Amino acid sequence: MSESAPRKATLEDFWAIPEGERFHELIGGEIVERAAPSGEHGSAQTMLNGLIALPFNRRSGGGGGPGGWWLETDVEILLGADLLRPDLAGWRRDRHPERPVGIPVRRVPDWACEVLSPSNAKNDTIKKLRVYHQNHVEHYWLVDPRDATLTVMHWNAEGYVTRLRAERGEVVRAEPFDAIEIPVGVLFGDDPP
Repeated sequence: MSESAPRKATLEDFWAIPEGERFHELIGGEIVERAAPSGEHGSAQTMLNGLIALPFNRRSGGGGGPGGWWLETDVEILLGADLLRPDLAGWRRDRHPERPVGIPVRRVPDWACEVLSPSNAKNDTIKKLRVYHQNHVEHYWLVDPRDATLTVMHWNAEGYVTRLRAERGEVVRAEPFDAIEIPVGVLFGDDPP
């Protein structure tokens, strides 16, 4: 007698989790608990957001940076049947004139970034990468506090293409935010140069 495949979780199953306990994502029909963020994770997320938000999270033109983006942290985004919660996400204002709102956000971001946690890295580097690719998220970044690296990928029909891999000690211009320099070590606790 053969065993039947386990039932795939649905959005209804996801929304049944009480909001105060919803530290999960729905990936490929599986409810996946998110890793508890470490100090290294939180610091990398905060520093990266700080580096790009001020110059980019604004209208284009004017002083203070190039602008042109809506940037958010830890928002639930519905991508087909998957509900993901990237550490950082961004929408180009020329494609999305109105700020993405609601729970969940129902607009595909133009950029997503995940800060890797040891217990959950496979989800970010395999499962979520596939979901972002299937939904044509143009730019995908991985920040790895363990290796002190930044990986910058760009969407291609066959799969993401790595455009940049940088480590602590390097200062880079990373698309789509290549109008500014990012000192990679700052993401991992180094003082700015």
